[in-house]
Amino acid sequence: MYRKYINILRADLPIGESFDILERKLQVGGLKASVFFVDGLTDGQKTQYVLNYLLSVSKEEMKDVHTSQQFLEKRLPYLDSNIIDPKDCPEDIACRTDKWTESMVVDVCKQAEQKMYSGLSVMVIESLDKIIFMDTREYPSRSVSEPEKEKSLRGPKDGFTENFMVNISLIRRRIRDNNLIMEYFSVGSVSKSDVAISYLKDKVDKKMLDKLRTEIEELDCQSLTVGDQSLLEHIMHSIGAYSKFNPFPKVRYSQRPDIIAAHINEGKIAIIVDNSPTVMLIPVGVFDFLQDVDDYYFPQLTGNYFRLLRTFNFLIILFLTPVYMLIIEYKEMTPQILSFFVPEENFAVPILLQFILLEIAIDGLKLASLNTPESLGMSLSVIGALILGEFSVNSGWFIPQTILCMAVVALASFTQPSIELSYGIKFSRILMILGAGLFGGIGFAAAIVISILMLATTKTLAGGSYLYPLVPLEWKRLKRLIFRSDK
Repeated sequence: MYRKYINILRADLPIGESFDILERKLQVGGLKASVFFVDGLTDGQKTQYVLNYLLSVSKEEMKDVHTSQQFLEKRLPYLDSNIIDPKDCPEDIACRTDKWTESMVVDVCKQAEQKMYSGLSVMVIESLDKIIFMDTREYPSRSVSEPEKEKSLRGPKDGFTENFMVNISLIRRRIRDNNLIMEYFSVGSVSKSDVAISYLKDKVDKKMLDKLRTEIEELDCQSLTVGDQSLLEHIMHSIGAYSKFNPFPKVRYSQRPDIIAAHINEGKIAIIVDNSPTVMLIPVGVFDFLQDVDDYYFPQLTGNYFRLLRTFNFLIILFLTPVYMLIIEYKEMTPQILSFFVPEENFAVPILLQFILLEIAIDGLKLASLNTPESLGMSLSVIGALILGEFSVNSGWFIPQTILCMAVVALASFTQPSIELSYGIKFSRILMILGAGLFGGIGFAAAIVISILMLATTKTLAGGSYLYPLVPLEWKRLKRLIFRSDK
């Protein structure tokens, strides 16, 4: 078997072509051996310890070793090591390599290559029956620092990174229970990306779990080019849940392990994708996006205040600018207390066009800030706030009231923890602005009805109501989502 393994691995691997794919030849107890690994994905110190021990094994010590399993048990004192068996192979066949078919040998070598590209070291020893792999990987990664978007006033300051195993360990650290299951998948015929689903087997929705497991196993794609988003789109296309015109998110993303652990405890499923610092949660409804981690790290009264403030801001984000359009449209019906907000002078650009231009301008400034070097960030703020803002008012393009409304909306939108839901709200707001600006009160009401119908007809990935527990109504659960309570 040694010669078969070596021939297949050397034929498949670009040794000599790609400088980072290496084969280290050595003698283990007088027997020929080869270790295959990827330079840059392995921890040099761990690998050196293992090699030092392997080179110190004597011929006498190898006399009572006849299989790879015996070698692991007696001569390889390294915790993260194991052997590779053919997939879907009965146990009585797996332990008898003399009964393996040629396809089984090739399958084992393919598994070894995949593990090697994941950072593990693969070893083949003369006269031993199976391939041995050792977990000596060390991925280049950043520290588990607090996510920039999901900061907490009092909560933990760690966050997910691009390292697959680090992310799994951050969840496991918070849920120390036998019911916490981590299922592994390899996705993509080219990328072979590591994917895991995490859930509590005593709380998870079994039908949703089986559906998700089946979709991931049957996923036919070359590569997860943009990580978790590619995986999500493939799954949604497969189950028929993908919609180009529905702006409301069906998955919650988070970079905080405490948020993911809390939702797993509620029975949700977490999807972890290698090279992605965000973890996906399914199934989720609209109310799952309105909760924030700080609601639970403060006393109940303070937590409820934060939640009510966020709900109030949600209403401001959604209705402030469309309602102002109606105030302009129906000046004579405007209450006296709001009369100061009605512009007295004529304006050159219609209010509807002003709001649309400001919506686009704010998103443009957000994109500009993402691509602006940190040292130039203050300059961008000065240009945007002073020069452009002042010039646009003085030139008559915008009136101060529309700029004030959009500034309040832009600031209030940062109180929402989910970027994806913020853009769903934004598109609904634009629809209301267009309705109010073009058709007045009737258009505004029609836009509200369309938005409600879109929410009501949206289904979660499990097939449930997106508005649950409001539709269908379950008051006790709805109350816990609106107000933080002990029960």
